[in-house]
Amino acid sequence: MNSPEPRFARIAATIGDPTRARMLAALMGGQYLAAGELAAAAGVTAQTASSHVAKLVDAELVVVRTQGRHRYVRLADTEIAHALEALSLVAEKHTAADKWSQGPYKPLKAARTCYSHLAGELGVALYEGLLARGTLVAGDGCFVVSEHGRAELEALGITVPAMGGRRLARPCLDWSERRDHLAGELAVRLLAHCIERGWLRRIDGSRALKITPEGSRRLAPWLAPGAYISAGIVSANGESPCLRQAR
Repeated sequence: MNSPEPRFARIAATIGDPTRARMLAALMGGQYLAAGELAAAAGVTAQTASSHVAKLVDAELVVVRTQGRHRYVRLADTEIAHALEALSLVAEKHTAADKWSQGPYKPLKAARTCYSHLAGELGVALYEGLLARGTLVAGDGCFVVSEHGRAELEALGITVPAMGGRRLARPCLDWSERRDHLAGELAVRLLAHCIERGWLRRIDGSRALKITPEGSRRLAPWLAPGAYISAGIVSANGESPCLRQAR
């Protein structure tokens, strides 16, 4: 008797198409993208994009929202984003290190969105900084916010969610740095706060983020000492390669 085909085989086949893979990668920024934006990101016509989106919807990988005459697409949930991030980690396993210093990869390495939280060098530096200053305390595969950490975050304007465990804060292995950055609802709120305050800016058509001069000043105390300097995000005098792009 033949064993039933694993359900993930159909999902893998759906993701494995290059056009749909480019669409899913574009959606890893965590935002809704208009159908036209998704077609442009995948390098296909609107009609072709519509056909691929239908297959992604059928596989429950994305959801579509219609507003007036426009259709907007987003990843179905955080579990899909985590699965795609895990696939990226496997795909980049044997990538040459110098790839990340070249062309469009360089800004992605410096700072990018991992669905709705901060990744790349800046994300890793923030994660390590939160642990180093005791804002977060390690638990069983997740983190809790310390008493003084809660006060620090609230002074910054971030309300700590009334939840615990992995939903609040957990490590997420970063596929460019091979070290952890922060995931969970707290990470989502941290990224949203940085963007709302103008400390970080999204780059159109990319998951990459730019850190602004104000962002560099505000975030520097929260980053792991030495980690962000060696990573080239913020130098000893507070300068950042991202700042020169933002000016």
